[in-house]
Amino acid sequence: MRWVALRITPASNRAGVIAALFEAGSQGVQEDGACVVTHFPSDVHIDAIREAVNQADPGAQVSVSDAPETDYSHWGASVTSHELGDLVISPPWLAKEFDPRRTIIIDPAMAFGTGEHASTRGVVRLMQGVVRSGDVVADLGAGSAVLSIAAAKLGAARVAAIEIEHDSIGNANENVVVNGVEAEVQVIEGDATLLLPLLAPVRVVLANIIFSVLISLLPTIRASLAPGGQAILAGILHEEADAMLAVLDADDWLVEREDREDGWWSVQIAPR
Repeated sequence: MRWVALRITPASNRAGVIAALFEAGSQGVQEDGACVVTHFPSDVHIDAIREAVNQADPGAQVSVSDAPETDYSHWGASVTSHELGDLVISPPWLAKEFDPRRTIIIDPAMAFGTGEHASTRGVVRLMQGVVRSGDVVADLGAGSAVLSIAAAKLGAARVAAIEIEHDSIGNANENVVVNGVEAEVQVIEGDATLLLPLLAPVRVVLANIIFSVLISLLPTIRASLAPGGQAILAGILHEEADAMLAVLDADDWLVEREDREDGWWSVQIAPR
């Protein structure tokens, strides 16, 4: 597959630019000094991505070039292990250092969710106070299935890893097998808005997506939760937190815990 490289120089909203790239379908970004670099398949609609970036940061400079021989091995070599409470997210070559019962092995392929992003880490920290033995869990925008695997490691009986991006499904299924949680985790390709009600009731919903999508999903999440159910939302920028809190308050959600790291805000909520 041929790729195109995008190099963006943000003017005032670096975090917003990164969020816009993930929303547009980027599976990973590299921060190179003042620039943000990512890659897309050559058939992507570059003008739409450029527009999304400029909406996030009107002063951002975007350059596009061909990258037919993109090699992600150097990026993979930079991935490290992350100890997050009782769990560890680790690439395969470092996993032997940790107890396999608490280790989530994620191959850093082209799917979002390796533990390198603060929003992933925020959810993993919060879910350790939420997911209980025997729970039914739905992971919306599952990416690599890292959060689904974490839920299974915490004792969930059934986890639906819902992902709309076809290119992420193979990697998610591979990670489920590598971690030995095939009996608990099912990877499902499709739209969470349509699929979540079919899985209801679930006791825990995990949603590490982006602010605008989370807002649209809140009514579906509430309707799909079992009595006493909880949700964890992530992919929210610090500057979006107040707006999200206002929406949660207006919709009668109770904020139970929060997590902040590297410009990203994650929140544990429950219906009042």
